[in-house]
Amino acid sequence: MMPLLPTSLVGSYAQPDWLLDRSKLAKRFPPRVRANELWRVDPQWLQEAQDDATRLAILDQELAGLDIVTDGEIRRESYSNRFATELDGVDLDNPGTALDRSGHPNPVPRVTGKIRRRNSVEVRDLQFLKANTKKPVKMTVPGPFTMSQQAQNDFYKSEEEMALDYAAAVNAEIKDLFAAGADVVQIDEPYMQARPEKARLYGAKALERALEGVKGTTAVHICFGYAAIIHERPNGYSFLPEFANTSVKQVSIETAQSKLDTSILKSLPDKTIILGVLDLSTHEVETPQMVAERIERALPYVDVKRLVIAPDCGLKYLPREVAFGKMKAMADGARIVREKQA
Repeated sequence: MMPLLPTSLVGSYAQPDWLLDRSKLAKRFPPRVRANELWRVDPQWLQEAQDDATRLAILDQELAGLDIVTDGEIRRESYSNRFATELDGVDLDNPGTALDRSGHPNPVPRVTGKIRRRNSVEVRDLQFLKANTKKPVKMTVPGPFTMSQQAQNDFYKSEEEMALDYAAAVNAEIKDLFAAGADVVQIDEPYMQARPEKARLYGAKALERALEGVKGTTAVHICFGYAAIIHERPNGYSFLPEFANTSVKQVSIETAQSKLDTSILKSLPDKTIILGVLDLSTHEVETPQMVAERIERALPYVDVKRLVIAPDCGLKYLPREVAFGKMKAMADGARIVREKQA
């Protein structure tokens, strides 16, 4: 039985320095193509090292008191590139270029053929996660619209056509993850916020294609970008009420750093809200009371039973001790509000 105000990561946790060169990661935009140079471990030992680091990420979440556990995305160089580079139709040896959400060019997958998923990408990750925790588990997959914006299209007649094929690949992956025992599958779609006009034209359609025939608790994460890279925050979302008309069950938003006007939550009356309450732009660890106050800002606009408590975004870029401290404060803050509501 899930408690009131259950807590969970959005997806990523801080990877150990002995596993990944975090200083290199911090100096670049999130990789869209493979970035094997970031790993500190010899390729023949890399999977074993990633498994060990994933166990530590799971243990940290349990020690902090989280209710829903992820694998911390420990095996990923970024939230999207591990899945996007495993698809057919992509020339990995000759990457393309696309503008990142900051407006800077970034190497990206170059699409030269029809996008197809040849095999499951994350099922083993899920099986490993489930074997190492008894708590409910969540897996994350990159969204089809976001992947279409992080690619150079040298094949399709339109971006929409490409996005729909990405959606078919995501759809197959989500179904496999639920079949393997996932409790929640989250689709990461930050570019719906970054490029709302295109998102309205075909992004929501691609999301629906990704969810077609899916049975299980699905979430979509929409954000303003990693705080370590995108420093300025708007005071509101450019694409959010549109999710009310989609079949996704949960919508993950950030409210802490942006000090979001939470009245916008009234526009999603039938969705569970994954409420971001940790400011990832600072290494200052919130107090549980600060977290509780951020949760309570949402209560006038959304029933407490429709809230899941989370960080604003992934914890990937934070020092490990800061990531753990914030995560524990989040669980303790949720407990304060939970006890008030009892």
